[in-house]
Amino acid sequence: MIIKKIRKLCLSCMEEHEVAIVKETRKTIFKGVAVEYEAVCEYCDKYDEYTETEELINQNDIACKDAYRQKMGLLTSSEIRAIREKYGLTQTDLAIILDWGEKTITRYEGHQVQDNAHDEILRKIANDPEWFLSFLENTKNRFSEEIYQKYRSTISGAFHRSKDAYLRKTIQANYATFNEQECGDTKLDLDKVVAVIQYLANAPILKKLKKVKLMKCMWYADALSFKRYGHSIMGLVYQSCPMGAVPIGHQYLIELDGVDFQEEQDDEHVTYTFISGNTSKTSLLTKEECSVLDTVIEKFAGYNAKQISDYMHKEVAYQKTPLHECIEYRYAQELSLS
Repeated sequence: MIIKKIRKLCLSCMEEHEVAIVKETRKTIFKGVAVEYEAVCEYCDKYDEYTETEELINQNDIACKDAYRQKMGLLTSSEIRAIREKYGLTQTDLAIILDWGEKTITRYEGHQVQDNAHDEILRKIANDPEWFLSFLENTKNRFSEEIYQKYRSTISGAFHRSKDAYLRKTIQANYATFNEQECGDTKLDLDKVVAVIQYLANAPILKKLKKVKLMKCMWYADALSFKRYGHSIMGLVYQSCPMGAVPIGHQYLIELDGVDFQEEQDDEHVTYTFISGNTSKTSLLTKEECSVLDTVIEKFAGYNAKQISDYMHKEVAYQKTPLHECIEYRYAQELSLS
């Protein structure tokens, strides 16, 4: 198959003319295994001859090795390179962090096929940045402070992103059995969840926003939005609990990236105080959603956790919902706020 044609010095006839760059399927035996791969070469129609430049020889050899890697269930050279680039590392520095020979990664991204043990390590560091961070800590004395901090920042960032992705999948799994109507005629929107928490945490009059109060404010926000506009803001489902409404998956929601809190331990339990400052997601909120949140903030600014829980216990939605059952959005029409 012809890929393109270029005018160049032909290696077959040693004359300058239009040379076809072609792709062909090749079969060979590598390490006792039959492999098939796509090779690229040049074709001279004058001599009816195929040739390869040094660059194409190298490219085709790697293609052959990658075909073997794929057949044996190993990472290809490009997949290894992608792992390294994910962390912003040079080939030599990745090898140093893993305590391998300094040219090992260079070879693995080229013509040398990695063994199974090294392949497993590369796969694990790709999927577990926290584990990879431990490798960096063990080899930090082999880097300058500047380079060490640069790599630490990059790997830590990847860890937080992977943690957030895991949390989001967990939350979405918890909501898989709920339909859109049960979520307030809105699809679950975790970015809006983070935006709402940030908006509430940054409200100057909501001092020392604790978890219990936050959960109640979130329910009021979704319920009031449903009452005013026919849909919730976040698409959360709330369960009736002794202290009032609590969203399904609340323990994961507060761990999402962008939600900042201080954790304090006393003799009896752990408390969470949500911190102002981060507004990375608040721009996602519409004017109407901000209006709803402002109403909730103004109403409950001076309430502590017990007071807002007591207030919610008087809501029709809470009184008509059995303990530990999900609160239906249809009760939002009887909400005390307007």
